[in-house]
Amino acid sequence: MPRIVRSTVIDAPVAEVWRILRDFNSHRDWHPAIADSVIEDGQAPDSVGAVRRFRLTGGVVLREQLLSLSDRDFALSYCILDAPLPLFGYVAHIRLRPVTDGNRTFWSWMSDFDCPPEREADMVRLVAEGVYEAGFGGLRRTLYPLGRGQGEGATRVGMFGKSATLSPQPSPQRGEGANAIVARAYGPPDVLQWTRVLVPPPGFGEVTVRHTAIGVNFIDVYCRTGYFRLLQPPGVLGMEGVGVVEDVGPGVTGLSPGDRVGYACAPVGAYAERRTMPAALLVSLPDDIDDETAAATLLKGMTAEFLLHRVHPLTASETAVVHAAAGGVGVLLCQWASALGALVIGVVGSEAKARVARAQGCAHVVLASDDVAGRVLELTGGRGADVVYDAVGRDSLARDLAMLALCGHIVSYGQAGGHLEPLDAAALAERSARLSRPNFGHYAGTPAQVRLSSQRLFDALRRGLVRPLVGARFPLREAAQAHRRLEDRASVGATILVP
Repeated sequence: MPRIVRSTVIDAPVAEVWRILRDFNSHRDWHPAIADSVIEDGQAPDSVGAVRRFRLTGGVVLREQLLSLSDRDFALSYCILDAPLPLFGYVAHIRLRPVTDGNRTFWSWMSDFDCPPEREADMVRLVAEGVYEAGFGGLRRTLYPLGRGQGEGATRVGMFGKSATLSPQPSPQRGEGANAIVARAYGPPDVLQWTRVLVPPPGFGEVTVRHTAIGVNFIDVYCRTGYFRLLQPPGVLGMEGVGVVEDVGPGVTGLSPGDRVGYACAPVGAYAERRTMPAALLVSLPDDIDDETAAATLLKGMTAEFLLHRVHPLTASETAVVHAAAGGVGVLLCQWASALGALVIGVVGSEAKARVARAQGCAHVVLASDDVAGRVLELTGGRGADVVYDAVGRDSLARDLAMLALCGHIVSYGQAGGHLEPLDAAALAERSARLSRPNFGHYAGTPAQVRLSSQRLFDALRRGLVRPLVGARFPLREAAQAHRRLEDRASVGATILVP
């Protein structure tokens, strides 16, 4: 049974340190591995028996219970109740003592647990470094954000019955450099600069990924212009990437260096040769899905998946209108909707794009410059469309309503043409219409949702229901040109960047 012991000295009075630690829920404020935490059933956070349920930055959820607390001894104990990690019978003890030669605090953190022998080294590293050492540093930064009081002290790491004393731990690596596209401010494509950035080593629940292909999406344009505040300049754009795991931090399971992975989610940062990010956001890529296919389809394909299967579950008896039918998401929507048996009417901006849309499954194609609503009503014998998938925005919602069948559904999932004009909700009553405004993050915002959506996408790729259409490839350093092409509506299908 492993026993982990870590200790340090905090340059603060024992009463000040204890005031923080005795709050069983305070770790959400000072521990860098904690994303959020709550005390269950409304109990006081210093009440013996209280249970805290918390989520790590990598997405893992745990539950721990406070077993004892002594204000006299500056000590507490707790145990793990539930965790998706092999830490069986985990019980931890925290003890503070005043240092006699100064107004400082000696902090000891110890735990005993059991685990499978083959996982022992990983679990010891996770607890010793990812929990205890990271916690020491986190509390110091909370007490002294400007760097005062780095503390000192020997560290002990040992197995039950054979503890060993080690020298103080070296400072963590500062990370390595990588080339990236940085938006130095909100604005036009010219704000994008080829810049050398620091890639930190992976922390708890994180991995470092070396990109092999990067997807370009209209949401990147929204981030660059400041329409979506997912990026605070200066910062690295991008929400879709594919690559190879280079390094793995403590607490990561199921991923190893050399594994092929992809992702399609916030936080931004994909426009880089390498990046460090939460492991829970990554999807392991099957051998039969190559890197470019994944980069061209992950975000767009997962968008098509939830639009067709969850926002409006499309059936073979329905008629669907797809705006921007030759675009990145539009192509996959047309392919997949057609494979589901629906009658697909595509709306495009040119004859050249009309030829693309027909090849991707559209039974009919209408030019955006025509009377789109009139043509859709004509093609459906006056009935209208059961669902309209609209990524254009601006004044298109009123036009969508005019082409809708009774009890039809407008799914507005983008605004490539500009900010949406207001729509009087009372107007929906004319056709008993529904209007949805889905957010990608709400349908692919958790590891479980990402797994569901990506696996459905991979299955559709294998069955040939969807096929990637890569319309353009740019070197990563030419990302600004890719954005210009996207905004000029000159792009067809997916655009990818190659580091």
